[in-house]
Amino acid sequence: MSDIIHLLPDSVANQIAAGEVIQRPASVIKELVENAIDAEAQNIHVLVTDAGKTCIQVIDDGKGMSETDARLSFERHATSKIREASDLFALRTMGFRGEALASIAAVAQVELKTRPESEELGTKIIIAGSKVESQEAVSCPKGSNFSIKNLFFNIPARRKFLKANSTELSNILAEFERIALVHPEVAFSLYSNDSELFNLPACHLRQRILSVFGKKLNQQLLSVEVNTTMVKVSGYVAKPETARKKGAHQYFFVNGRYMRHPYFHKAVMDAYEQLIPAGEQISYFIYFEVDPANIDVNIHPTKTEIKFENEQAIWQILSASIKESLGKFNAVPSIDFDTEDMPDIPAFEQNLPPAPPKVHFNSDFNPFKPSSSSGGGNYSRPKVDWEDLYGGLEKASKMNQPFSDSDPESEEFAVIEEESIATAAPETLYAGEPAVIEKGTQHLQFKGRFILTSVKSGLMLIDQHRAHIRVLFDRYRAQIQQKQGFSQGVLFPEILQLPASEAAVLQSIMDDLSAVGFDLSDLGGGSYAINGVPSGIDGLNPVDLVRSMLHTAMEKGNDVKEEIQDILALTLARAAAIVYGQVLSNEEMVSLVDNLFACPSPNYTPDGRVVLTTIKEEEIDKLFR
Repeated sequence: MSDIIHLLPDSVANQIAAGEVIQRPASVIKELVENAIDAEAQNIHVLVTDAGKTCIQVIDDGKGMSETDARLSFERHATSKIREASDLFALRTMGFRGEALASIAAVAQVELKTRPESEELGTKIIIAGSKVESQEAVSCPKGSNFSIKNLFFNIPARRKFLKANSTELSNILAEFERIALVHPEVAFSLYSNDSELFNLPACHLRQRILSVFGKKLNQQLLSVEVNTTMVKVSGYVAKPETARKKGAHQYFFVNGRYMRHPYFHKAVMDAYEQLIPAGEQISYFIYFEVDPANIDVNIHPTKTEIKFENEQAIWQILSASIKESLGKFNAVPSIDFDTEDMPDIPAFEQNLPPAPPKVHFNSDFNPFKPSSSSGGGNYSRPKVDWEDLYGGLEKASKMNQPFSDSDPESEEFAVIEEESIATAAPETLYAGEPAVIEKGTQHLQFKGRFILTSVKSGLMLIDQHRAHIRVLFDRYRAQIQQKQGFSQGVLFPEILQLPASEAAVLQSIMDDLSAVGFDLSDLGGGSYAINGVPSGIDGLNPVDLVRSMLHTAMEKGNDVKEEIQDILALTLARAAAIVYGQVLSNEEMVSLVDNLFACPSPNYTPDGRVVLTTIKEEEIDKLFR
């Protein structure tokens, strides 16, 4: 039998390793910027073209590399950070495995110019697909200049699965923000297609957070600070009233490294228990400092998942520190003695006995006598018009009376023929008989949530909120497709402030927002003015509505325009739909039911929830046997 196991060529092995480390353009920027920080750079510039698909350039003023180091840096597992296995448990640098540059060179065309401060000439290396094409001496400034072109040029399948430019740019900005937030002492800049998106000078941590996410956040942050022998926790959490359902800025960092940690996230939310509504999120920026020997950062290729040795104890410390900060924020206000309206505090005289309290009452008051016969003459029972109190009963009794076929007002009520519900789902059909609303049937609202109506097969229950979502979704979806959304101007434009990562996604869905009726103008610096909103959404906050649609699109990660349109239509329909508890007149119920059965799919909401159900007459009869 011939041997079938063989060693992979280096080029194939490098491409497999690149698949773990380099997933998209944002991964390249993360690795290169982290290497620049390890090289003690004070200024880092990032330039991307076509969201990194065409070119990524990272320039730093760090220590640079010699000619030999520059060549070795592209070899697998070549690193200056560790010498032996024990060094893995004392790491204080970002990159350490020596996989980043080798993985990037395996799937892209790389050009490096680097020079250490002690040398007069630098080194220029060009590598494509792990093959060194040239190496020469060149004049260049101190530091390193990486140019990564045509990412995944030799792996067409990987390049094909890259997302749209707006999505990839959003991922780049998210990685960039994570690094910038943990290194406020370093100046960063980011350009996309020659347009400046970030220009962050070196500053303090709080100022860096405001520079990235906007100055409005300054009034929302509470500082967190606790120092124990096990861990040091610092950073900021937001006030409870700033909680939102989507779009909260939530960041954990440990020893200068971004991490995801669902367990510690629960600790933060536990501190806010009963302070914010269920299902809402709060912003936080939490920084941990622990002994590197007590954590393991090498359990995930991207090093975003970190294992702690004492997770439960740190959980309690984190939760307690946040509760302490919230307690200081909710402290009982003290009396300000500098104000003119100072409370009158009586002085205590030691020689005088305390006076008993006096009770004042009118002994002549009789509630059963009119005011003219009472001794005081000032007291009388308020006159109550009992006829007005019971006046609505007569009207209600008339509304509950069945309408005859000869009653001209009965024409106002819906009569849904078989043809109008031919598209109804099988759930509304029983014994071959369609769920036809009987002629002259009056609708009844139950518990402010359900609409009850009689059908030939029994009793139909319709969820009013979901039914309205179904109706509005189809309406908004048609408006977006036909670009016929009606915009209603606002008297005072609302200002929407977004970080760069969210502003990039907003640009990609701007046409769809305009199609549904939003009128937004770019004010620069991540600020947008909402000049008009779709008609029919009165009473809704347009800023929250746009932000909700934006975050939904970001979470779904959809690149297909039709899917984004569905997201916008569904978000808008949910926001504008009839709420539970809203009392509806019979005419409103008739209109809602008519519009519901005019929809192609009246039985389910766009996200698959049941809108209506029918209780068969036989089942009702069984209840009375």
